[in-house]
Amino acid sequence: MESKGYRWSRRAVGFVALLLVAATVVLGLWITPPDVVQGQLVRLIYVHPPVAWVAYLAYGVTSICSVLYLWKRTRNLKWDLLAASSAEVGVIFTGLTLITGSIWGRPAWGVWWTWDARLTTTALLFVLYLGYLALRRVPADNHQRAVRSAIAGLIAFIDVPIVHQSVVWWRTLHQSATVLNATLSPKIHGEMAMTLLLGFIAFTFVYVWMLMHRYQIADMEQSVLDVELEQLIEERQREPETYSDQTVLTQDVDQIDQPSKV
Repeated sequence: MESKGYRWSRRAVGFVALLLVAATVVLGLWITPPDVVQGQLVRLIYVHPPVAWVAYLAYGVTSICSVLYLWKRTRNLKWDLLAASSAEVGVIFTGLTLITGSIWGRPAWGVWWTWDARLTTTALLFVLYLGYLALRRVPADNHQRAVRSAIAGLIAFIDVPIVHQSVVWWRTLHQSATVLNATLSPKIHGEMAMTLLLGFIAFTFVYVWMLMHRYQIADMEQSVLDVELEQLIEERQREPETYSDQTVLTQDVDQIDQPSKV
């Protein structure tokens, strides 16, 4: 059952996220100037890197929660539910990363898609976590599902640093990191940098809001499954008693039907 404090916290986070996203849109579309090289296309930078960051963040949370479940001292089914919820949100933002990247790539490269190292590893990341979510649908008890999902989530996370470093390790069409580069020297300054930072904060709040919603749904679904399981166990436990009563009744009827011996 959702507590009142949790509900108000979720609403507060959603309200802040809405304000920050609106501010990012206003600054990104009307306040910041066009780029000298990319022109108006640069405005996508206030969306594309932030949604990619959120995907990284979501999968990082999934990995941390997976470790917490696998460690016996902190094992709790809530960590598994939180890991799954974060992975679902991460898949959404990975899809948005691919879409916004394609929108940027069409005028910049002349194609919607190319098998660039960054694009390919990101697509692989998308598929890996779709597989993670599919694995959770395979029938099993809660513990078995949680363990195998945790292992799969940790294996899939290996691709996250590969995606980030792909523009460094391989020759690629994709530009190098704008902010989180090897020398930690941002290639964007002034109001453009402030708008980009606001975009990172805004979409992080969006992630937290979506995660809180999805976790609440997952917790409710698990509660329903637990109640159904308890009812099923009770029905199975009553079956031997019913069978025994029916057997006694059948024996009594047989005795009545048998002719008495003189």
